[in-house]
Parts: sequence; structure tokens; C-alpha cells
Amino acid sequence: MGSSNDFVDFIPQLCEYFCCLTVDLPGHGKTIVTGSDEYYDMENTAIALIHLLDELKIDNCYLFGYSMGGRLALYMTISFPTRFNKLILESASPGLKTEVERSLRRQSDLKLADKLENSNFQEFLSNWYSQGLFKSLRQNNSFEKVIERRLENKPLELAKSLRNLGIGNQPSLWDKLSNHQIPTLLMVGESDDKFKAINLKIAELCQVANMKIIPESGHNIHWENPREWIENVINFLAEGRKKK
Repeated sequence: MGSSNDFVDFIPQLCEYFCCLTVDLPGHGKTIVTGSDEYYDMENTAIALIHLLDELKIDNCYLFGYSMGGRLALYMTISFPTRFNKLILESASPGLKTEVERSLRRQSDLKLADKLENSNFQEFLSNWYSQGLFKSLRQNNSFEKVIERRLENKPLELAKSLRNLGIGNQPSLWDKLSNHQIPTLLMVGESDDKFKAINLKIAELCQVANMKIIPESGHNIHWENPREWIENVINFLAEGRKKK
């Protein structure tokens, strides 16, 4: 439920080293989908982003993704490996391993999408962030700002994204990890036990992946510990480079 606005506070520091491009995924922020709902799924979203890079004449770049965006970023680097030089995944996964898991998750996501469409959005957000996954975020001083940013989204659009880009609908990428050749930084929060376990398995399967546990943070590292987040992003991407 994030958007490119989640990163506006960090762009000035990152722009000392990089040209930065932030994108609202279908169903999020200001992006408008004019086609059918299939354009919200992972394959079509990835193709649309590649077309955007083509229009901007960006042949190669670094790629960062958080959570759902991280799942998409991993899919993109596997599907279009010549377009990306390095990858950073924050609190992300390669998807669910079995069709049984994916089927159960699809059913759960459909119910959640219905709630998005038919309930008060602020109440939905309150219930969503009551999950244990976001305990440390709720206790963080930035939490009210997070909610303000989330309220900028449109719940009907988010529901379409959940139905099509949810983890139950994406292909499992676990069996692709051993052949993944793009240097990858896995960022996980020290209190995010679920994703620490997932990313440990990723690091075991993927020789080019290095896992970094970020202190004083949970699932949403860039909000909870922005100083460590920025430092790790720059150190990984700008190794051997000078400031712009």
C-alpha cells in the first residue's frame, strides 16, 4: 500500500550518488491503468516497467524493491537479467513454494480485497497494521506519517493490485535462485523473524546474495531506521564510485 512518496525524504541523500527514479506500481499512488485488470499482474507490470526504462533510454540500472515491490524486483531481474546491475530487496520473498500455499493465499487475498472495497479505508489500515509483522512500526515515531501516506492511495485500485499482484498469484521464484547472477543485497529488520528466516534460505540458495540484518527495525526498515537503510543502500550500490 505504499507509493513513490515513501522515499521522497531519502532522495536528496541518494542523489548525491545516483540519478533516482521512483515509480508508483499499478493500483498505487498516481499510476492509472487504462487497460483490463490483467495489467495489474506481475508479468504485465514488469513488462510495463521495462517499457518505461526503454522510453527513458535507460539500458542498465540498479533496482530496489520493498515487500511486494521486492517480489516484483526479483522477478524482473530474473526475467530481464541484462537490464540490471545490482539488486536490493527489503523484506521481500521469492513467493510461495507450492500451489496449495498459493491457492490458500489467493482465497485470503480475495477476502481482503473485498474488505478494501467495502469498508472504511482508515479502519482497514488500522486493522492491517495491527498485525504482529508491523509491531515495531506501530511503536515508531513515523507511524502516523505512514498512515497519512497510505491514505493517499485509492482502496478500489489497491484491491485490484491485491487480486492480481498478490503473492498467491505470482509464480514461485525459489527454483530460480541458484541461477540468479545479479549481485543482491537482502535487507531484513532484526525484529522481523518471518522474513529473516525467508531471507536466510534465499542467501543459502543464491550465491550472489548477501543478507544484512538492520537493527532497531522490523518489516518496514526504511521508515523505522532510515539512517541505517540509506547507509546500507549507498554502501552496496556505490562501492568504488565517487559522488556525482
